[in-house]
Order: sequence, then structure tokens, then C-alpha cells
Amino acid sequence: MSVIAEKTRAYLALTRLDRPVGIFLLLWPTYWALWVAGSGRPDPFIFLIFTLGVIAMRSAGCAINDFADRHVDGHVTRTKGRPLATGRITAREALGVFVVLVGVSFLLVLQLNTTTIALSVVAVILAATYPFGKRFHHLPQVHLGLAFGWAIPMAFAAHQGTVPPVAWLLLLANIGWTLAYDTLYAMADRPDDLRIGVKSSAILFGRFDLLAVSLSYVWTLAFLVVVGWIAELAIGYFIGLLVAAISAVWILRTARRRDLASCVLAFRRNNVFGALVMLALIIGFL
Repeated sequence: MSVIAEKTRAYLALTRLDRPVGIFLLLWPTYWALWVAGSGRPDPFIFLIFTLGVIAMRSAGCAINDFADRHVDGHVTRTKGRPLATGRITAREALGVFVVLVGVSFLLVLQLNTTTIALSVVAVILAATYPFGKRFHHLPQVHLGLAFGWAIPMAFAAHQGTVPPVAWLLLLANIGWTLAYDTLYAMADRPDDLRIGVKSSAILFGRFDLLAVSLSYVWTLAFLVVVGWIAELAIGYFIGLLVAAISAVWILRTARRRDLASCVLAFRRNNVFGALVMLALIIGFL
């Protein structure tokens, strides 16, 4: 394999563009917000800007995450092959990728109104600080929920010029969902994290981990019900949420063995949950 091809593969791994699962976990709540903010008819230009911005910021977040964990990933089974851990990418290169992608995202958001631009500054701060949270507290997943969900108030600001209460309720729903799926992800790393001293919600919840994840899904669905009530959505939306609730049970059953493969699979299956909520919103606005 040529040097250029090898470097390209390393950069794709750094930004996780070779693994688009995480992109959808950011896109679903963004699309939820765009749909509600646009009353079921989001502006196509704003929709495109947010889609491209989410992809760029997710990749930027992955780069800064690997930079923060460059001395840790090599000791964790799931992450020991990442490009910084193996030396295929340097710390300086990872920071450069982060800066470039944040710059691209900022150029995109400059096409929107001043309120959205102002909110984007918070988005960058959340993305840059999240990877370091696991050094200080056991709920970096909540921090991640804020970082992943900050596109929600931005989507409302882009459409309406302001951020109404329903936007914050939707953000709270996303924080609950992120806590659920990222705790499942953290369960896969728990043995290694305990050994090296990294904090996570999976460690905090201990043997009550799946109970905590279950309650996180309940939290998410409860706020989504309130959002639907405030937005006066049709009954089809609430039926759709019931189907999403059933998928949450399916996801929880996937992780019941608590081994690495099962937990990672359960994490990935959250894309089904996100898609079902999106389908419920589409039906609710028909």
C-alpha cells in the first residue's frame, strides 16, 4: 500500500468517516429539531447546511477526542488500533484536522442568522471540552449529550430566529438518549477503564447499568411525548414513539450479556431508535 493511501486511511479512521454510525446518531436529533422548528417542512437550504455541519463537527469531535485519549487508547481493547495510538497520525496532525473542520463548520454556519452563529460558539466549546470530561467526573455521557444535541437549539434559531422552550425540551430528550447509548458503549470498555482509571457512567452505575439505561430511555421518551403535545402533533406521532419504545427494549436485550461485542452492537442499534423517532415526527406532521 502506498504512503498516500495509508495516510488517507489513517485520516478516515481519525475522523471516523469510515464508520458513519456516529454521524447518524448526531443527525437524527438534528433532523428532529429541524422538523419541529420547520413545522414539518424544514427549509431545504438550512437542512443542507446542518447536514454538512453535523458531519464536519462530528469528525472534528472525533479528532479532538483521539488527541485527548492518545495516551489512553492504546490500553483499551476497542481503541488500541486508532491512528494516534498506533502512531499513524501525530498529535499535531490531529489538532490540525480539528481546527480545519471547525473552520469548515464555521463557514457553513456563517450562511445563517446571527443567533445561530452565536450559538455555534457554544457548540465548539462543548465539542472541544467533552473528551477531557472523563478525567474529572463519571458522567461524560451527559457532556456528550449536550455536545451532540447543541444543533437542536441552533436549528430552531436558524428557522425562527429564537430558541423556544420546546427546543430545550428536545435537547433534554437527546441528553437522555445519549446517556443511554453511550453508557452501552462505555460498558464495552469498562474493564479497561477501571484498570487505567478513566471515569464513565458505566462505572458509576455498576451492576445497575442496564437499569440506568432503561430509565434513560424512559426519560427520552417522556420528553418526546411532551414535545409532541406542545407541537400538537397527530396521534400517529405517539404511536411511532410506542414503536421506538419497543426498539429500546430490543436494544437493551441485545446488551444483556454485557460483553464487548453485545454492547457495541446495542450501541449501533440505537440508529434504529433515532430513525423511528424521525419517522414518528414525519407522520405526526402529515
